[in-house]
Amino acid sequence: MAIIPERFDAIVLGAGQAGGPLSTALAQSGRHTALIEERFVGGTCINDGCTPTKTMAASARVAYLARRASDFGVQTGPVKVDLGAVVERKRALVESWRDSSQRRMEQTPDMDLIFGHARFTGPKTLEINLNAGGTRQVVAEQIFINVGARPQRPAIPGLETITPLDSTSVMELNELPEHLLVVGGGYVALEFSQMFRRFGSQVTIIERMQRLTPREDVDVSEALANMLREDGIELILGSEISGVGPVGPGVMAEVKTAAGQRFVAASHLLLAAGRTSNVDRLDLAAAGIESDERGLIKVNPRLETSVPGVFAMGDVKDGPWFTHISYDDFRIVRTNVIEGGNASTAGRMVPYTVFTDPQLARIGLSVAEARAAGRKIRVAKMPMAWVARAIETGETRGFLKAVVDADNDQILGCAILGVDGGELMAMLQIAMLGNVPWTTLRNMVFAHPTLAESLNNLFGNWEAEAAS
Repeated sequence: MAIIPERFDAIVLGAGQAGGPLSTALAQSGRHTALIEERFVGGTCINDGCTPTKTMAASARVAYLARRASDFGVQTGPVKVDLGAVVERKRALVESWRDSSQRRMEQTPDMDLIFGHARFTGPKTLEINLNAGGTRQVVAEQIFINVGARPQRPAIPGLETITPLDSTSVMELNELPEHLLVVGGGYVALEFSQMFRRFGSQVTIIERMQRLTPREDVDVSEALANMLREDGIELILGSEISGVGPVGPGVMAEVKTAAGQRFVAASHLLLAAGRTSNVDRLDLAAAGIESDERGLIKVNPRLETSVPGVFAMGDVKDGPWFTHISYDDFRIVRTNVIEGGNASTAGRMVPYTVFTDPQLARIGLSVAEARAAGRKIRVAKMPMAWVARAIETGETRGFLKAVVDADNDQILGCAILGVDGGELMAMLQIAMLGNVPWTTLRNMVFAHPTLAESLNNLFGNWEAEAAS
């Protein structure tokens, strides 16, 4: 006897930064909504990404400042990090945010929060393997996919013989690694590397590219690399791990470098070489949903898939995998589906901040991107060591750089490597959105002494050789 699926008006797959608020909005609009979550409410951001990592990074910064206390005329004793206490602080904050979000969802009328793994069994029909046991069959005319991503496990010979860490498990350690070997030189790898170095671990990064953060301009990559070296982190660039294996209680890695073979022994190995979308676990073919060559869901600028009534948000589609982009995906879908609007991803600015210390923040075009696009540009650049507020607070590492259109004075993009770089970047983003020319920022009256007033002087420091 065929099972008749439970019918909903809308089904949301994943309780992340798009799926969570969307499910509530759908239910509040009068749609009987099912929100299906396999793991935890809040998605990667709350449970494995932004919230826990920045909470632990804050502890690492306190340790860093404590060691620098004498620079400010303050005397302290030896600095010791209790990693167990750091992790407990992180857990408490994550659980608080997660639990409050879950309570709100469970109290929302017309919304069913279902914990389990869902996969398509046909067009707009899904089977849920419930975490509590058993299965449920559900169907809806509108389906919204936001199942996120997970840490990527690279194909390294011998990996099965050890127990590597990933970006989730490394935050559950209760004892400090003596030597953390990090595979990957991207943003996640850099944040964890600096964090654990400040906690007191020896840290080595192995990156296959010739420089860190290759999407950034060369001067940004080099400055960031030099700061990490200054912090005591070893960088092995242009190299790959060709094999790993256990050695005593730790791990030994064989590394191919430009200078030849090298062996690196460490107590722990952290895999931080990227993430992979969970979309591969949905059985898209059963629903007739088209995907690209990487298996990601194809969407139009309104985030609609090839199947009418099915939408994809966040890390299941092509595009930058940032929490703020996932949340903006929610706003686009809410505007169109619930409010009858016509929102789109077309022309969307994509800011981002790497939470190293100091931060690396970016918006718009880099110098390399602007030149590749054939733009006639001017480049303004100034070291943080020229910023009064940075000098006064002892935070002079890094620089500010802005790319402007030489013909109309509009700001095309910026890279801020400096204290509170994300906040400064946002000011330039607002100027870009409002078509405010650089001349206005140069002449504005900012409060003194603030980081903001650095924009006055930034746009008086032009790189003559940068004009194109």
